Amino acid sequence: MYIIEDSRQQKGKHEQKHKDFADMGVNLLTNILPYGDYAYPPRISVDTKRSMEEIAQNIGGAASEHQRFKNECIRARDCGGKLIILVENTNGITCVDDVHKWINPELVYRPKAITGVRLEKAMKTMSERYGVQFEFCTPEQSAKRIMELLGNG
Repeated sequence: MYIIEDSRQQKGKHEQKHKDFADMGVNLLTNILPYGDYAYPPRISVDTKRSMEEIAQNIGGAASEHQRFKNECIRARDCGGKLIILVENTNGITCVDDVHKWINPELVYRPKAITGVRLEKAMKTMSERYGVQFEFCTPEQSAKRIMELLGNG
């Protein structure tokens, strides 16, 4: 389980709480909170990707990048939250089932770059394993779509 601790807490004055949290299996994330000292992470979070190329790098790029992205998905799941990846694109991709049609421009000079078929399969696997949801829109639709996904649109 994760909770957020306000980063403006006075250093060294909360060691007992930190020890007790650790004993309870609670992991602390540190960030500025708009109010309060401790908070439970949000239930819904939207992570935007500026293009198909960016999500392809997150999932099928360097091992360290894939691991970072995977860990983010796992943290959201472990917090009981819903992580939605909103991929902005002008490729006409509107859902995960369309991703196999995408042609990665990197294949021209990197024959081992991830293909649309492999990317679609990886997205579906990550959805099943970690509960991450992939959504797609054009850059012009992004702000409106974020508000809809957060339940405010």
